[in-house]
Amino acid sequence: MLTYPLEARGDLPLYEYLYRCIRKDILSGVLSTGERLPSKRALAEHLQVSVITVESAYQQLEAEGYVYALPKRGFFVSSVEKAPAPAAPAAPVAPDAPPPKWRLDLRSNQVDTSRFPVSTWARLTRQVLSEKDAALLSPVPHQGLYQLRRAIADDLQSFRGMAAAPEQIVVGAGAEYLYLLLPQLLGGNVVFAVEDPGYPKIRKVYQKCGTACRAVPLDGQGMDPGALRSSGATVAHLSPTHHYPTGIVTPIGRRQALLRWAQEVDGVIIEDDYDSEFRFTGRPIPTLQSIDTADRVIYMNTFSQTISPSMRVGFMVLPPRLLERYRKELDFYSCTVPALEQHVLARFLDSGSYEQHLSRMRKEYRSRRAAVLEAFRSSPFAHRVTLVEQGSGLHFLLRLDTRESDEVLRSRGKAAGVRLSFLSEYAALPRPDYDHTLVVNYASLPPRDLPEAMALLNQVLFPG
Repeated sequence: MLTYPLEARGDLPLYEYLYRCIRKDILSGVLSTGERLPSKRALAEHLQVSVITVESAYQQLEAEGYVYALPKRGFFVSSVEKAPAPAAPAAPVAPDAPPPKWRLDLRSNQVDTSRFPVSTWARLTRQVLSEKDAALLSPVPHQGLYQLRRAIADDLQSFRGMAAAPEQIVVGAGAEYLYLLLPQLLGGNVVFAVEDPGYPKIRKVYQKCGTACRAVPLDGQGMDPGALRSSGATVAHLSPTHHYPTGIVTPIGRRQALLRWAQEVDGVIIEDDYDSEFRFTGRPIPTLQSIDTADRVIYMNTFSQTISPSMRVGFMVLPPRLLERYRKELDFYSCTVPALEQHVLARFLDSGSYEQHLSRMRKEYRSRRAAVLEAFRSSPFAHRVTLVEQGSGLHFLLRLDTRESDEVLRSRGKAAGVRLSFLSEYAALPRPDYDHTLVVNYASLPPRDLPEAMALLNQVLFPG
C-alpha cells in the first residue's frame, strides 16, 4: 500500500501533495509500468483522508498521462521515461558582484545625471498618467508613437537642420537594438565597414548578427574612401560629426567623397550622430543626411547622452526607399519602448524642456571641460602629456610621454582605484601610433574633484 508522510505537505492541498508523491514514485521507478494503483477507497482509508482527495489526485495523474483508467478495474501506471538519478548538487551561483567603486573613473562616458530636471519629468509623467489612461494601454505603432516621432522630427529640423518626416523615423530601445535591425534591413550578405579605431560594441553587435564586418582605418579626416573601396563593403557605419574616441570631425570634402562612394557601389551610410549636441565652439555641424541627395544615409541618434544612459530610447531616420523596405519586411516587430516613456518624452520635447535642459548642460559641460583641460595643463605631469581636443563632445585624448605599455598603466590604475581607457582598446587592428593615448571621459568629473584626480593620475601614470 502506498504510504506518504502527509504532515510534510506544508501549505499544499492534500490532493496536490498526494498527486506529487505518486508522480515522483512513477518517475523514479518505484511504481512500475502497468502496475495497478490501490483503489480510491482503500488508499483513502489507509492514509485517513477523504475519497474525494484520492480521486482528485488520480484524476490529475490521469490528465497528465502518468496513469490510465480501465473501466471497473481501476488505475494503472502508464509507460513513461524514468527520471535520471539526481546529480550531485551544483555549487550555488554567486550573486552578481556589485560594481567596483572607483576613486577616479575616466573610462565611463556617462553624463552627469544630477542636473536632470527630475521635477519637470515627474510633472509630465503625472500629466500623462491622468490624461492618457486609454492611450497608455493601447498598442504602440511599430515605428513608435507618432507624437514622439513628430517631436523628434521637429527637434532635428530646429537643431540639426534636417528635413525628416515623422513617417521616416523608427523608435527603438537604444542604439544597440537598432544596430540589430540594420543587418536584417540591409541584407545578411552585405559587408559592413566600421571605423577603426571605433566603438567596439558596434563591431560586436554586427558580428553576432552573422554579418561580415570590415574594420577600415581612419586618417585625420575620418574613414578613408580608398580603404573603404578596398574593403569590399557596401555599408559604412560612421560618426562624421564627432568620432568616438578620436574626436575627428569629418570635413565637407571627405563627406562628399563618402557620399559618392555610396552611390558608386549602390551602398548605404549609417550616420551615428554620437554626442553631436555638445559642441562648444561655432555652430552645429550639418549632418551627412542633410547633404545627401540620393537617399543613401540612415541617420541614428539616442537620448542616452543628453538625458541619461538609462533612457533607452534611440531612433533612426530612414531614407524613403529603405523605409518602404522596412515596412515590407520588418514591421512585424513591436516597438520596444514602453508607451508611458514615449508619451512623456514627447511632451518633454514639445514643451521646450528638452531644449532648456540641453542649453543648461552645454553651459555646464563647457565650464567643466575648460576646468579639466586647465587642470591637466597645470598638473605636475603637464610637460609629459599632449592634449588632443576638438572643442566638442564629452571626451578628449591625452597622449602620454612614457615607455610603459598601456596594459601596465591600466593595471597600476586599477590597483589604485583609477579606471583608465586607452585608444588602443578601440582598435580592431593594433597600430603602434595608438599606444600611450589616454581617452579622457570627463562628463562625470566635477571640478571639486580635480586636485585629487590630478594627484592620482600623477601617481599612476608617472610614478617616481
